[in-house]
Amino acid sequence: MVIDTVLEPLLVVGLLVAVFVGYNIGGATTGPAFGPAVGANVISKVMAAGLMAVFFFLGAITIGPQVVTTLGEELVTDTGIFTMRANVAVLFFIGGALFVGNYAGVPASTSMTAVGAIAALGFATDAVNWVVLGEIVSWWIVAPILGFWVSGVVGRYFYPRINAWVAIEGSDDEDELMVQIAWKGVFPRIRFGPDADRREKTGALVVVAIGCLMAFSSGTSNIANAIAPIYGTGEVEMIPLILLGSAAVTVGCFTIARRTLDTLGNDITNLPLTAAIVVAVVSSSIVIVLSSLGVPASFVVIATMSIIGLGWGRATRTTTLPEVARGEETHVSVGALTAEEEGESLPEIGEEEPTDIPRASDLFDPGTTAKVVLMQNVVPAIATVGAYLTFRFVPVFGF
Repeated sequence: MVIDTVLEPLLVVGLLVAVFVGYNIGGATTGPAFGPAVGANVISKVMAAGLMAVFFFLGAITIGPQVVTTLGEELVTDTGIFTMRANVAVLFFIGGALFVGNYAGVPASTSMTAVGAIAALGFATDAVNWVVLGEIVSWWIVAPILGFWVSGVVGRYFYPRINAWVAIEGSDDEDELMVQIAWKGVFPRIRFGPDADRREKTGALVVVAIGCLMAFSSGTSNIANAIAPIYGTGEVEMIPLILLGSAAVTVGCFTIARRTLDTLGNDITNLPLTAAIVVAVVSSSIVIVLSSLGVPASFVVIATMSIIGLGWGRATRTTTLPEVARGEETHVSVGALTAEEEGESLPEIGEEEPTDIPRASDLFDPGTTAKVVLMQNVVPAIATVGAYLTFRFVPVFGF
């Protein structure tokens, strides 16, 4: 009876902290999924939040339970360490660390933060499944590097060709979005910008659809980060926890996600619609593969590194050559130099004239990039170190 009176309040507290974690997951993952579309003025932040909430839930309710099982049962060798008191502390560190990243406007990796906090509990109790943890960490190292280089290669060598093929650009007017929702009674319908042609409409739908796919992938992986510790206790069933976590994510999508949407859509790199499609395809493909392997995918890091890689790749297409005769600088593409040597005419970069090629600083912001990469490592470290010290040296947990 004493146990019941102690556990019930702790369960309520645990659920509230899980809601806080879900809220911050919504803030952290909306930017990578829909930042490119918002940055290119394809959809509004409100529409991005709504789509993120819907497709996150679909991913969470279908494939999500597999990842919940991985974190709640397989990452540790003894699920008995998931006491309600310990779970409250784990979720507190996850939510607190993610809040730091969201407040800074930098979307941190929810998977890295959650796995770090749970692994810290395992470290303190000698209950870590090193095989499972090693597999997860290995993929965390490989996947962002792969996303960066694939996007970098596309930006460096294939972006002009893709841009010429797609031939679409986002709206320059922030008040005139390419895709809007118009209501006819109680039924919504899609309305396009007045100047959008057929190819631009198709491209806009593609980038939104891929964002939805990324949101779905995020749900398959990230729902576990909010509810796995609670599920590991056996106190609450899987489906109610998924519903609760998804509702909390929805709140985060409509509130704190605005900051990360600005960072991922505008501050790191200039993302026209073609670039948004490239980033979405590369990052969502990698996340889907990892999710199918049952690995808690570092969704935010992969998408962010894809954005950075594309910006870097596009920036390295240009170089500055001093024209001694005229005493001025002209920006030319690296590929253009080869073509000139072969007697060919200078190719355009996308739809731009050679004299209008943007400077590297217009495509790729090293300062913001450094801030993003730093915070995406600091936030998980805060959760891991804080959780380990707490479970190792605070007597109240009884380990």
